[in-house]
Amino acid sequence: MKTNIGISEKNSQLVVDQLARILADEYVLYTKTRNAHWNVEGADFYEKHKFFEMQYMQLEEYIDKIAERIRTLGFYTPATLASFLSLTQLTEFSREKNDSNGFIKELLMDHESIIFKLRENINSFATDLHDLGSSDFITGLMEDHEKMAWLLRSHL
Repeated sequence: MKTNIGISEKNSQLVVDQLARILADEYVLYTKTRNAHWNVEGADFYEKHKFFEMQYMQLEEYIDKIAERIRTLGFYTPATLASFLSLTQLTEFSREKNDSNGFIKELLMDHESIIFKLRENINSFATDLHDLGSSDFITGLMEDHEKMAWLLRSHL
C-alpha cells in the first residue's frame, strides 16, 4: 500500500536517498567501533573496551531507527555490506598499533563527518523537501553524535 503522509513521493525519495547514506555511515562507524572494542590494546584496555562497547550499542540503536524511518517513508532500506560501502562517505582505516588514542582519534573524525552531513540536511529536509519529521529526527541524531564526539574528545 502506498504511503500517504503529506510528503510528495519525489521529496520522500530525495529524503530517503540521504537517509540511506546516513545509514551507511552509521553502519560503517558501528563496525569500526566494534573493531576498536575487540582489538584495543594497552594499559587502559578494560576501560576503553567497555567505553567502545557503550558507543557501539548506541550506534546500533541509531541504525535501527534510521532504517525504520526509511520504512516509515515507504521505501526499502539498504541492508547489505556492499550497499553500505557504496553509499558511505567514511573509509576503513588500518593502523600498525591498536592503542586507544588511535582508535579514538579515528572514531572522532568519523563522528564529526556524520555531524556535518546531518547538519547540512536538517534545513533541506524541512524547507526544501517539506519533511519536518525527518528534519527533527536527524536533528536529534546530530545531537546524539555531538555528545558521542564530546565523550571521545574528552579521552584525548
